[in-house]
Amino acid sequence: EITETNKRSEHKARFYGRLRQRAASLLQYARAHQYNTHWGFCVDMAESSGRNRFHVIDFSGDSVWASGLVTHGSGSDRPGGRLYFSNQPNSHCTSLGRYAIGLSYQGDFGLAYKLKGLDSTNSKAMERFVVLHAHDCVPEREVYPSDICLSFGCPTVSPAFLQKIKPILASSQQPVLLWIYD
Repeated sequence: EITETNKRSEHKARFYGRLRQRAASLLQYARAHQYNTHWGFCVDMAESSGRNRFHVIDFSGDSVWASGLVTHGSGSDRPGGRLYFSNQPNSHCTSLGRYAIGLSYQGDFGLAYKLKGLDSTNSKAMERFVVLHAHDCVPEREVYPSDICLSFGCPTVSPAFLQKIKPILASSQQPVLLWIYD
């Protein structure tokens, strides 16, 4: 008999195994391309939006330093729950791929960070104004099995989570990488 506790344990084991693989690959990419090799951000879009799917990876400690909720684009929602991804302008979709997190600025939602798409799947991020920012509609804690609000394609986190990662981004000599994957 499979209990609810066993299901959660199996989910967690699969999830952390997948995250560990992605983090190792992101670190390898950072080393090869002169990006920050202490911190990396991984976003697993295969997870429900009601679960923590934005993870701050401390490469030097080989650990998850923090995790939080993050939106996906309203254009990515499809019947049946499987997300659709696109790099097309005005699609309001999330774009998969690696991003270099750029300079901060004050945008429509307050503090925001420019994102430069590094892959063909997200190369139009700047043209689409896809940025990392916060919004009050994103809760502080997991709400699964409920979902959270949607964005127009930006990875949007809670205001407190953005404040938590702000010192990492502000003190980094090299751009920190953000990898959104499915």
